Amino acid sequence: MRIAIASDHAGFIQKDPLAQYLRSKGHEVVDLGPKTDERCDYPDYADKVARMVARGEAERGVLICGTGLGIAMTADKVPGIRATPIQTPEFAQLAREHNDANVIGLSGRFVPLEVNEKILDVFLSTEFAGGRHAPRVEKMMREDDPSFQGVPLDL
Repeated sequence: MRIAIASDHAGFIQKDPLAQYLRSKGHEVVDLGPKTDERCDYPDYADKVARMVARGEAERGVLICGTGLGIAMTADKVPGIRATPIQTPEFAQLAREHNDANVIGLSGRFVPLEVNEKILDVFLSTEFAGGRHAPRVEKMMREDDPSFQGVPLDL
């Protein structure tokens, strides 16, 4: 599988070890930076990974920042991306099975490297379950569809 990976300065300490781990599992890894742990802005790197996945140039994206939150939120703004922060292997499984997540945000500060490796194993090996989840993912991915009314709000 071709995987795009990037981080900010807070996630940099885990980026290279995670990229090496993925390569050891037979994956092709495209490292989109940064090259050093010098302070940088995570939106710049999240956008690169998200756009690569959205264009079909990578099957999945892996992002690492301090918490995994901001970097995933930024990636999720790119059309075609379903990004989420993940802190446990169980959440990685559910994100794939129920939401067909294609990019994850990992925490480089609060989740140990060994746990992030397990998260990646699950994220990359779990298939989307489809079925009852497919219409939900379709709704999630709608962009400016005037026919989508959603659930009426009782205000």
